Amino acid sequence: MSDYRRSTQEIKSSEIPAVVAEALQAYIEKYNLGAPLDDAKLCVVSTSEKIKKGLFGAGAKPLIQTLILSENWLIIVYQEDSKAPYVRAMQLREITIEDYEKSAAYKLIPDTGLNVSGHFSEATELSSLFLPLGKDEAGEKFKSALIAAAQKAKKQ
Repeated sequence: MSDYRRSTQEIKSSEIPAVVAEALQAYIEKYNLGAPLDDAKLCVVSTSEKIKKGLFGAGAKPLIQTLILSENWLIIVYQEDSKAPYVRAMQLREITIEDYEKSAAYKLIPDTGLNVSGHFSEATELSSLFLPLGKDEAGEKFKSALIAAAQKAKKQ
């Protein structure tokens, strides 16, 4: 069993919280990403909460990620506690995706989400990340949509 409780909720791009939208807009302008919110196909908020284990377990604040899937980009905005949001983006045509539940690591640490590899817009080296998603309707929808969008982008 995972050490985290994951949940995913679909939202409209107009429902992105102001503090997230401001960080997102600054990132978009800094890295000249165009207008990814104008062609956003799907937006979700993924929440990861540490499950309390033992007498001194947990207490950590949840990690909240706003995930935006546009025509060309996967954009991730991280929010933790009262820290400023942190934005990352990858071009869909350059990423590879693995369903975490089908990976070898799942046998050791059961969890739900996607392993994503590619280049962040501000980096030259290859990066990998775990994209936590709930085992719920919105999480499954985002997983399917991201895989399909990346496959489509590679064919163009």
